[in-house]
Amino acid sequence: MARLKTLLSWSSGKDSAWTLHRLRMDDRYEVVGLLTTINAAADRVAMHAVRWELLRAQADAAGLPLWAVPIPSPCSNDEYECAMSEAMARASSEAIDCIAFGDLFLEDVRAYREQKLAATGIRPLFPLWGSDTRTLAAEMIAGGLRARITCVDPRVAPRELAGRDFDPALLPPDVDPCGERGEFHTFAYAGPMFRAPLAIETGEIVERDGFVFADLTRRA
Repeated sequence: MARLKTLLSWSSGKDSAWTLHRLRMDDRYEVVGLLTTINAAADRVAMHAVRWELLRAQADAAGLPLWAVPIPSPCSNDEYECAMSEAMARASSEAIDCIAFGDLFLEDVRAYREQKLAATGIRPLFPLWGSDTRTLAAEMIAGGLRARITCVDPRVAPRELAGRDFDPALLPPDVDPCGERGEFHTFAYAGPMFRAPLAIETGEIVERDGFVFADLTRRA
């Protein structure tokens, strides 16, 4: 039986990276691309603020093509949905069967994705859905995934986490171990989903729009 052609919604972070790992262990699916929204003004991954060259390095390490979806900044919901509709039209034209997401437990987010895909014929997948996030975080670390924290919401998590490696032991008990509620975002730089680790270093740490960002660059 032919495997289902699958796009992966790729944030550059640990959850999407682990979703790729899970999908590659499942013979039903063939991951054919990484779908990423790009802040067109900053040339960075939306919200995670990861530089384009690091995103490109991730895709190369994963051996997959990037499907970059540029969005303006700021971006209205209408503008976002228009950009994603164009991406899904391309996916349909290329006979994509599924699109996978790294969502864990936010019901409203899942329902939104399912609603928007309903008319496309493309099946949404949620390989990590319902996982206990503490157990999942431990599984990621034990499995060799390494990620750097690129963005912190200082209203709910310590700002000092920005630029540190992801480690559930560093998190206060009221912060979700996987940051599913937006407490923090990461950049995955090593793990079984990559051919080789990416050499990165943490640069400037800045506060912008109410968030603390760590600027990552490739290490020479």
